[in-house]
Amino acid sequence: MSRFKKLSHTLWHCQYHFAWTPKYRLRILEGEIAIEVAHCIRSFSEQKGCEIKELNVQKDHVHLVFWFPFLQIKSK
Repeated sequence: MSRFKKLSHTLWHCQYHFAWTPKYRLRILEGEIAIEVAHCIRSFSEQKGCEIKELNVQKDHVHLVFWFPFLQIKSK
């Protein structure tokens, strides 16, 4: 499978990288909280049709690399 995505007239590869931190970069993302954060991110991404490439929950931040499909707007 190619890392490129294909639509009718385009070939594209576009990934997004997010780094998220709690306020004051508190070290609260441990244990059950880290599991719940990862679960919420995965379920929300699934609802929106995103594909997660990397998800890493550290004690004080979260790294997320994903791509989402472009919407094809159909003209009337």
